[in-house]
Amino acid sequence: RFLGRRLISIFETPFSSSSFLPAPTPALRLRSSPSQIGAPSPSQMAGNLIKSVAKAVGEYQYPWRDRLTKYKDELSKGVWGYWHLGAWKPLGISARRRARLRKEVLLAGEDWPYDPERKEMRTKRKGHKCDRISAEKRANTAELMKKMPQMLADYRKKKWEKKMNEEDAAAKKS
Repeated sequence: RFLGRRLISIFETPFSSSSFLPAPTPALRLRSSPSQIGAPSPSQMAGNLIKSVAKAVGEYQYPWRDRLTKYKDELSKGVWGYWHLGAWKPLGISARRRARLRKEVLLAGEDWPYDPERKEMRTKRKGHKCDRISAEKRANTAELMKKMPQMLADYRKKKWEKKMNEEDAAAKKS
């Protein structure tokens, strides 16, 4: 894109000073005056720019192998950070860069052993217990109501036998 008389490369970004991204390509400049001898014309420069951009895009691959070897020790310390001598230390690589490195490694078909172990799935269900078991309780109550006449008969018989035993014991004492 053009800004004034300066031609900016598509790789020249605000983040190009970061060590994590590739070095920017030098920005191309237009001729400042037609009197410069041997300088390419704007049409030649546009053609060269298209070729260089296509070449850079084609050749550019994220250097994940280098990054993986560089941050191997840091990645093995955990995902968020680690305790060292009683103090919490964050990782030497940011979460954004770690995620990008992980994505590139997985896209390349390699193994990524630095993820934490997955936790066991939650077995405790959400919600109030009374709401969850109310149907079971109603079914159990219906079964018990079918047995109720027999249970009442057994209860009456047991009470009658106890009363008779107490009367017999009182009669023997007197």
